[in-house]
Amino acid sequence: MSAPLLEVSRLKKHFAVTRGLSQEKVFVRAVDGVDFSIGRGETLGLVGESGCGKTTVGRLILRLIDPTEGNIRFDDKELTALDRQALQPLRRALDRQALQPLRRFFQIIFQDPFASLNPRMTVSEIVGRPMEIHGLIHHTDRDEKVAELLATVGLRREQLGRYPHEFSGGQRQRIGIARALATQPKLVVADEPTSALDVSVQAQILNLMKDLQRRFGLTYLFISHNIGVIRHISDRVAVMYLGKVVEMAAKRTLFAKPAHPYTQALLAAVPSLDPRQRKEDVILEGDVPSPVNPPSGCRFHTRCRFAMPRCREEEPVFQRLADDRWVACHLY
Repeated sequence: MSAPLLEVSRLKKHFAVTRGLSQEKVFVRAVDGVDFSIGRGETLGLVGESGCGKTTVGRLILRLIDPTEGNIRFDDKELTALDRQALQPLRRALDRQALQPLRRFFQIIFQDPFASLNPRMTVSEIVGRPMEIHGLIHHTDRDEKVAELLATVGLRREQLGRYPHEFSGGQRQRIGIARALATQPKLVVADEPTSALDVSVQAQILNLMKDLQRRFGLTYLFISHNIGVIRHISDRVAVMYLGKVVEMAAKRTLFAKPAHPYTQALLAAVPSLDPRQRKEDVILEGDVPSPVNPPSGCRFHTRCRFAMPRCREEEPVFQRLADDRWVACHLY
């Protein structure tokens, strides 16, 4: 793996909520100790069931929400040590700011390509406004620069004056990608960017993102629950369960021989069109435990077919098994 652009260690986010008529204060452990890194120009796929904390990890990295604990190091700068006032010049990355020479930082591609676009703004305003805010262009140059970005994502100059409702779902997501590229980022967090699109359009958007990555040297954190999408776009894959990463490996290694029982169950659930390819049936019994009161020891032991007495008492360490594989399981 290349030199890390992003390093996350011991990252936690606990949301305080009140429960019942007694208004008892409890904490939802959405993210509860996550470690990973992403190399420059790499795509790390983050996969897991709904509610496992994937999106929260992405928002923590972007500092849209503040972490409860942990460290986020981006391009050798510690983000968790900065307050919100200091983060604004970091995101702008202007020459006059103290964090020079960093010039490109982080952006997000949202899951819903319609809800993420302002219906009262034209495409020119949606894509051009970030560049104006960050001082990258003058207002008089906006249409020309936006037209160049639209051409990059497969849209036409004549569409500059149109509004989001005049576009298809795939075209709206292209506008969202153009907006993300407007500030010349290094890291793009893609939060389920294809889940709201038709299957044929999904392939177009994924291929576009891979092409843009090669062209601009982008680094992706790609969040999805779709194993097929993760397999297509990722270089490495991290598997989350109930707020923790349970396995992380190179794509080929993970799909060829998954180590963690939860990863094995996820891959076994993916249907195959090849009748010669036989898969072992792995059925997960029971529901996902509550993040308010997660199980002691290994959080997966309540659904694991290999659970031992040790799993109920001792939390497994996230350890390296080989150069390209990390796993948190007492079987290893």
